[in-house]
Amino acid sequence: MEVTGLSAGIERNHGDAMIKLYISEDTMEVRADFFPPDENNEPMTLDYVSSVLNSYNIVNGVLDDIIEKAIFSCNTDRQTITNLLIARGTPPKDEIIEYLQKNPNLDQKKTFNTNETTKEKPGAIPDRNKRIDYKDFTPFLIVKKGQVLARKNPRKPGVDGTNVHGQTIAYKVIYPQGVQPGNNTKMHENFLIAAIDGQLIEVQGVLAINQSLDIKGPVGYKTGNIAFPGDIVIEGPVSDGFKIYCGGNLTIKQTFDVTDVTTKGDLNVAGGIIGRGMALIKVGGNIRTKFIENCRIACRKTVFANTDIVNSQIYSMEKIELGDKGKIIGGELSAINGIRAASIGRKSSRGVNLRCGLDFTAEQEKERNSNTLRLLAGKLNSINKLLEDPSVSQDKKEKLEELKQRLLEEQNKASAVISDLMGNLITNENATVEVTGEIAAGTCIEICQASFVVNEPTRKVRIKFDREKNKIVTEPL
Repeated sequence: MEVTGLSAGIERNHGDAMIKLYISEDTMEVRADFFPPDENNEPMTLDYVSSVLNSYNIVNGVLDDIIEKAIFSCNTDRQTITNLLIARGTPPKDEIIEYLQKNPNLDQKKTFNTNETTKEKPGAIPDRNKRIDYKDFTPFLIVKKGQVLARKNPRKPGVDGTNVHGQTIAYKVIYPQGVQPGNNTKMHENFLIAAIDGQLIEVQGVLAINQSLDIKGPVGYKTGNIAFPGDIVIEGPVSDGFKIYCGGNLTIKQTFDVTDVTTKGDLNVAGGIIGRGMALIKVGGNIRTKFIENCRIACRKTVFANTDIVNSQIYSMEKIELGDKGKIIGGELSAINGIRAASIGRKSSRGVNLRCGLDFTAEQEKERNSNTLRLLAGKLNSINKLLEDPSVSQDKKEKLEELKQRLLEEQNKASAVISDLMGNLITNENATVEVTGEIAAGTCIEICQASFVVNEPTRKVRIKFDREKNKIVTEPL
């Protein structure tokens, strides 16, 4: 602190006790040096110090207790005391204008799989052997409805200060750099909260939430895996291995290389859909695309493909429809209300299996329970053999009997589920397979659990289930 040295200005004899003052440039502090008296000279007195302070108009914030202690020590110990704070002004308290303070937790990185931050806990030892999957890091800040975005800090009134001369020092007015509410946000009491689920965007201090996520470029390590509660539009390619979860409609503006995709709404692909390995697609609405290759798809509504469906497993709760020249080449397709294509199968390709009129979800549940019954039957058979073995102790047999009873209960439950599902498998006896071109030989068609194999190429037919004959029949288109 820069100070100005000032002498006492009071007449003292040589050897008498002396005081020297230093007043800070902002006149908020006074410091002093205390010089002890020589033997038989005038000691330091409170009147003397007071007169010096008065001569320099030091009237506010005088620290009397400290001065009295310094006088006593100076006179008795005869030691020089330097740079002692003896007066201090009262600083002003700045006024702080009301403002919205952004929630600091929003700026911490989030991952795809969880909402936990990637920041290590304080004092935690990093696991150097833990593999980091950089696909889980995303630059997008996704918030949920009702999440706190900012807190309103009320105005803090200012208070004037006073310097050591008793002069008023005016307070300053502080305007903190807060945030402002934007689209899809609202105030609730003293908090700014999200009015919807979506992507939080901050532009020039304004917090807003977008209902859709627009990705102008590719999906890759720059974006990480994508998880968004609303609509997603992706203009670039999707790199291999990256997952997408969409709570609304998903739109891809070029060919879609799929690894793992779930969307609650529609899936619209301007190009085609190409699966990599065991690519899995789950869609809660319709699918519209040019072609589908090497994919596993579960769709709650209709699958529309303009050209080809190649070597794919597709399950639809409504229909599977191809364009006027659309071909189904290899794979297994299931649709409750029917399948329509220009041609099915090809001589040089693997066969095609088509299934209609059946609820594939109920069928899958039936298959799971059937597998459970097979496993339980094997376990029960092993237990029965042990119970018949004379070398097994009585205690162990009692435990085996308890286990047998539990397995029998599970067996009964699985059998009951299968019985209930059997009545729900057939959901549309009017389902049809329509082909405007040719069906290749070897194509297997199942409608309402009745099977039909095409033994020779057939053209322009409608295949349906005849309830009266309890078999599949064909008719020309």
